[in-house]
Amino acid sequence: MSEVLQWRCRPLAELSPEALYEILALRAQVFVVEQRSVYLDADGWDTGCWHLEGRDAAGRLLAYARLVPPGLKGDTQALPMIGRVVVAPAARGAGLGRPLMRQAIAECEARWPGQGIDIGAQAHLERFYASLGFETRSAPYDEDGIAHIDMHRAATQGDRA
Repeated sequence: MSEVLQWRCRPLAELSPEALYEILALRAQVFVVEQRSVYLDADGWDTGCWHLEGRDAAGRLLAYARLVPPGLKGDTQALPMIGRVVVAPAARGAGLGRPLMRQAIAECEARWPGQGIDIGAQAHLERFYASLGFETRSAPYDEDGIAHIDMHRAATQGDRA
């Protein structure tokens, strides 16, 4: 069963305080508490990013990703990035990860056409991201106690995912 979500992608300045709170709470619930990664989630980049929310018919936040514009993190970040990819624990197993990533890819392609997309993926999700057109670009490395790999998706004509 795959929940049908309503997608909304907007900059931080357009998020209501309640929406921002829900996003930060979901990210902390999964990345800090569940995955036991002690790090500063509110890392200073959110103000320049686009925030993709997937909400159900009742308005509950079930899926989220952060889209990082090219260059926001400095000169070494030449391409847009997708990060903070998360499905709410209560919604896992409903097949929301793939639609979330397809929407994130489409949003990046619409905002930054003709550019590829980079991600820093948790290493155990390498096959999932590869199925969406991402190619591994690094050996595994530790990020906040979790093995990650750098992956890249080449620019395409439309969404091939």
